[in-house]
Amino acid sequence: MIYKTFIGKEIESVIEELGRLRIVVFRAFPYLYEGSLEYEKEYLKVYTASEKSFLFSVWDDGKMVGATTCIPLTDESEEVQEPFESAGLDKEKIFYFGESILLPQYRGKGLGKRFFEEREAHARSFNTFDFTCFCGVVRPENHPLRPKDYVQLDKFWKSRGYEKQENLKSWFVWQDIDEEVSSSKPMVYWMKKL
Repeated sequence: MIYKTFIGKEIESVIEELGRLRIVVFRAFPYLYEGSLEYEKEYLKVYTASEKSFLFSVWDDGKMVGATTCIPLTDESEEVQEPFESAGLDKEKIFYFGESILLPQYRGKGLGKRFFEEREAHARSFNTFDFTCFCGVVRPENHPLRPKDYVQLDKFWKSRGYEKQENLKSWFVWQDIDEEVSSSKPMVYWMKKL
């Protein structure tokens, strides 16, 4: 496996690979995302527009098999910034962690921990951020597409020092694989002091 990092505009050079990987990984529960490469390219522009955005990627045999991103909260979309504004938090002091995606066959090898370490190191490198955060989709326990062996990542996130912030919530819109049209999904944030 090879690791590659990209910052700001450099991310543009691998936007299609990142978009395709997001579509594959997020198709599984809990996201159930019915994605398209056109939408991905548009969505990921926020990272290429930020000078401080960061992509850490994992490659095997010339193919991106894992990736994680982060960006200053102030460079993120309004829907991501809104709950922090409403809570009166200083957005300038928060670094937002985007996706952590890894093909199933590469899981269980410590890359999830590495993803957090790489993003936190990038956020610390600026010496101006006090917190890191990310969000996760909330699905009901009895969701019909929930696999019997599904394990929530809450325990892993807590082991990395993150605390769930029930008061910080966004609503993201996408089409589930079993939906005819897009619908709103609640996303709850987790935070950690750097």
